Amino acid sequence: MSVSLENLLAEGLIEAFETTPKLVEQTLASAEKDLKTSRTVFESGDYDWALAIAYNSMLQAGRALMFRFGYRPKGEYKHLAVVKFAAIKLTGKSSILVKFFNKTRTRRHMIVYEIRETVSRSEAEAAIKTRKASFRE
Repeated sequence: MSVSLENLLAEGLIEAFETTPKLVEQTLASAEKDLKTSRTVFESGDYDWALAIAYNSMLQAGRALMFRFGYRPKGEYKHLAVVKFAAIKLTGKSSILVKFFNKTRTRRHMIVYEIRETVSRSEAEAAIKTRKASFRE
């Protein structure tokens, strides 16, 4: 997923905006709340929704990363914009994280829009564990 900020701006996937530390903090708090909720849902045995909520936690953490740098997603493909932005900012060992983030994005899409009851316990658990260990600088 090789891309640059200039490409994302030119494609209309992101835009610069005036951010605040409070917005970054609130978005990170939302990510943490979703992570906690995903654990609760996981314990109830609903692995599809546990993965979907863990993904939302990843998404919120990714949005906080964008906000920290003064950008936000724009247009129709906001989730993909966050993944692509994360790919730019999280390099090295974090590139594995970004690939997992994107894979989880596509799984969440399938769960929400196509078919349920497809996520295994181990897949949901991996999403929760990966989010817990990720997006920390």
